[in-house]
Order: sequence, then C-alpha cells, then structure tokens
Amino acid sequence: MRKKFRKVIVGGTFDRLHLGHKALLRRAFEVGRYVYVGLTSDEMIRDKPYAEKILPYELRLRDLLKFMEVNGYKNYRIIKIHNAVGFAGEMKSLEAIVVSEETYKGALLINRVRGEKGLTPLEIVTIPLVKSSLGPKISSTLIRAGLIDPFGRPLQWKERRGKDV
Repeated sequence: MRKKFRKVIVGGTFDRLHLGHKALLRRAFEVGRYVYVGLTSDEMIRDKPYAEKILPYELRLRDLLKFMEVNGYKNYRIIKIHNAVGFAGEMKSLEAIVVSEETYKGALLINRVRGEKGLTPLEIVTIPLVKSSLGPKISSTLIRAGLIDPFGRPLQWKERRGKDV
C-alpha cells in the first residue's frame, strides 16, 4: 500500500496510552511512510489537570516504544518537545500533521508559525474522538481522575478508591 505522505508528525503527552492515543498513532502510520512523534516534556505538562499524576517523561516514552514494538512500527522517531509547536515549526521536510478533533487548533497554530518562517503549511489529517462510556471522549484526564480505564470503561467507586466497600 502506498502511503500518502513521506513524513508526518503527531504529538502529545501520551499519558496512560489509551484507545484515543492509539487511534491517532495508527492513523499517522497509515498515511505516512515516516512518522515523527513529538512527546511533551515534563515541564510542558505542569498546568494540565491532575498534573501531579501524569507519568514522568521516561515512562511515557517507554510506553510509546512498547506500543511501536507491539505494532511492528519501524519508521519513526520520538522527539521531546518543550512547547506547542516543537520541531514542527523548523523541519522543512514535513508534509502532514495528524490530530484529533480536539487538537485541530494546535495544527492551525503550527501552520501559522510555519508560514511566518516561510515553510510550507502541513496538510492536516483529523481523526474523530474515541468515545468513552462516560462522555464524548476517552481522555488521560478522566483516567488520571480515576473515572475510566484506558479503554473508556467507567471504574466503579471501589476500583477508584482502591479500598473495600
């Protein structure tokens, strides 16, 4: 199967790798021959909800690498990013960015920065949000809050507390 793009980018915190993250990564590998994954630094996540529960960079990196191995992905590079634009604002050879409906605005910001630097804007490939049984999407925030598991299933009060009721 011929890939549509030579080089694509996808980025995020990838905390508690869940079905939404996996759908995003799979789509990047479906459309791109080579995938650059921007992984947010620990400094970048300080203001996120439940930031104190976000896994450290090294553990998030380990989980991404394991996902790549399990799925047989070989043509990729994971790069630590320190701001919302990361290396996407510098790398001339990128052709596309894969985002979710929720992170679409980030792709617009990246394209604006690229335009200011005289770089070609990236084609934006958008995937729908992966639904959770508790709401419109599976999110790491809901997982960190102890409300759902990485598959979007609600956790019972007993499971959230880790205690016998």
